[in-house]
Amino acid sequence: MSFETLLTAVDAGVMTITLNRPEKLNAFTGTMMAELIAAFDEADADDAVRAVVVTGAGRAFCAGADLSAGAKTFDYEQRADRPDKAGPRRADGSVDWSHEGVRDGGGRVVLRIFECLKPVIAAINGPAVGIGATMLLPMDFRLAADDARFGFVFARRGITPEACSGWFLPRLVGISQALEWTMTGRVFPASEALAGRLVRSLHAPADLLPAAQALAREIADHAAPVSVALTRQMMWRGLGFDHPMEAHKVDSRAIYARGAMADAKEGVTAFLEKRAPQFRDRVSVDMPEFFPWWTPRDYG
Repeated sequence: MSFETLLTAVDAGVMTITLNRPEKLNAFTGTMMAELIAAFDEADADDAVRAVVVTGAGRAFCAGADLSAGAKTFDYEQRADRPDKAGPRRADGSVDWSHEGVRDGGGRVVLRIFECLKPVIAAINGPAVGIGATMLLPMDFRLAADDARFGFVFARRGITPEACSGWFLPRLVGISQALEWTMTGRVFPASEALAGRLVRSLHAPADLLPAAQALAREIADHAAPVSVALTRQMMWRGLGFDHPMEAHKVDSRAIYARGAMADAKEGVTAFLEKRAPQFRDRVSVDMPEFFPWWTPRDYG
């Protein structure tokens, strides 16, 4: 599929998604929202894709929401590109807070990344501000150029953090650090992002994308795709468990199911024969029957 705001390419098992509005510092729009969701749909559906790298074209990763609409940028009922043209108003004029038209676009993207069955790696090549910062949070690894800058600037725009960042950010960096960054709304350097554990590592700009792709290849070349898909969901969803018994239940089902599948036999045999394994199970058709183990939750 061709996109208006993205570039996608698959090479050696790695899909690279590039935010591609360099003249606008890759500012986020409704079109970009829909296309990112579609790109992750493609990644999950294609068994040739074993990992995803997300980066930006030009000198920015993503400078946040496109503010070209001016004062009505965040007024959903006034925006022409809102997802539901009918709007969330009831007949009596009150707001139906569970209506699709209330949902923020960044959250839609973040939830799709959260659901992804492939590992997701961010190569943050420049400023990552607003949704440019919060869309990073459900990605599994975040690598940054040493001159990148970050900002959870919502309070300085008169709004609040979005894109499920109230769930993700404190889990990644701790509640105090999350509050400092979101309450001050200040833009901070990559060195602070590293110290605060928002990013995994810093790289010279020319080395960033190769480093991200090398990490992706480490997974793509050596790990069983179905095992990676299960592991990703087990780890992320386990953050919400209230007792380790809940993790034990999922772990037990996963190891029971995978132990009987072809990949487990191949993994052990390849180890004993001192050769690289050739994993054949596919994410598209070979996920264990207990998957997904969580109860889907509709909006509202």
